[in-house]
Amino acid sequence: MHAGRFVITGLPGTELPADLAALWRRYRVGGVILFRYNVAGPEQLRRLVGDLREVLGERALISVDQEGGAVLRLPFLPSAPPGMSLGAANDPELARAVGAAVARGLAAYGFNLNFAPVLDLNTNPANPVIAERSFGADPERASALALAWHEGHVNAGVATTGKHFPGHGDTTVDSHLGLPVVGKGLDELRRLELVPFARAAGRVPALMTAHIVYPELDPELPATLSRRILTGLLRQELGYDGVVVSDALNMRAIADRWGAPEAAVRSLAAGADLVMPLGDLELQAATLARVQEALDGGELDRRQMEASTEHIERLAARFPVRFATYPTTQQADDRQLFVRAWTRGLTTVGDAAPPPRKARLRVVAQARPSGDGVSEAGASGAALVRLLENYWPVEPVFVESPEEVPGLSLGKGDSFDLLISNSRRLYPNEPWNWRPDLHVALWNPFAAAGVPAASLLTYGFRAEALEAALAWLRGEAQAQGRLPAPLA
Repeated sequence: MHAGRFVITGLPGTELPADLAALWRRYRVGGVILFRYNVAGPEQLRRLVGDLREVLGERALISVDQEGGAVLRLPFLPSAPPGMSLGAANDPELARAVGAAVARGLAAYGFNLNFAPVLDLNTNPANPVIAERSFGADPERASALALAWHEGHVNAGVATTGKHFPGHGDTTVDSHLGLPVVGKGLDELRRLELVPFARAAGRVPALMTAHIVYPELDPELPATLSRRILTGLLRQELGYDGVVVSDALNMRAIADRWGAPEAAVRSLAAGADLVMPLGDLELQAATLARVQEALDGGELDRRQMEASTEHIERLAARFPVRFATYPTTQQADDRQLFVRAWTRGLTTVGDAAPPPRKARLRVVAQARPSGDGVSEAGASGAALVRLLENYWPVEPVFVESPEEVPGLSLGKGDSFDLLISNSRRLYPNEPWNWRPDLHVALWNPFAAAGVPAASLLTYGFRAEALEAALAWLRGEAQAQGRLPAPLA
């Protein structure tokens, strides 16, 4: 039994280094995840996936995070809306069509496993990492939409992964940076967070764990390392028989306390089938060696690991690596589908109205919004101004961070003051020196709760989202979406 079959790992750049390939061959690594920094363009990506397929073997798992919205790793494909946008549209058939289109793009580049959809409920407006990625706050509606997305996706030939079990929606700590604790009682968890995962059991081929402590489920260990949660709750109580994959073990919630090698063994012992020790050659080698030691020494139960092997092989057999065709006409159709989907999700808060056609816009935006390790960087202030300048005269006011915005000294003249939230970060809870005529939340919709103005929520900043938002600003489209989660 080889350690690599239970590992999904990564690589540092746009080519597979020889020393890493040798390590993977030695331990027979079977899975890899690619990020934005691994992708330079379409032809490079096809070559890289071909190289990975050769090293990992015929049952390889080539995975990616392609949720929609800000969490998209292949920028040259059409950009789908995230869960909350589809939640605002509240149309399962639309969600199913979007899921299928996302999979068509991935299959064209050899991916057979996508770490999506998000099954977390949007139950905490202060959540620093989920926000618009969730389909909403209502467990039944969010489940229906997420599972419709999943059905479209798997029918187009790419496996889905529901995440993050047993729920990441009610946290105020990003598990990339610290260890969150969710203190909800078991009855409340069963009524809310666990519902989408219970609905997914028997349907979604893979589920990802959360690096979160739930004291009512396990007072000591986060779900990723907890046998009570992964085996007792997920496997035995919910009856889940698909692949269980850990979230990345280099995230500080895990790495700062256990380290990837030890956490990998603990997670597999708890009931995970696949673990993700993402890092450099040294960390990968140490983790693979530690897992192999645990396998050879009987530290990991052989019958349990044989069951894990069966789960993994079944997934790989059902979703083989293939380079499907993706004609330019289909790609164009999918882009238009996504524009329609973004438009269907447009949501207004308060008495929002577009600027007058002959108005002069004073546009306040963050100059260079950054990503956060999960989400990609947002649209720059300059790019937004260039887009608006095609229709209105624009006076830009750029800030370095959202914290600056409430205290701006903007005398009220004859301009139309348009605030654009193009960052995930929220505004500070403090008095405002000025009042925008309109606020457009291009990223985190919960920003609207802290702005003293009516708002348009787009749930994202991709080109297709901007096309939808611009149509509304010009009076050419309506905002018919309904908030799928309370803003405060």
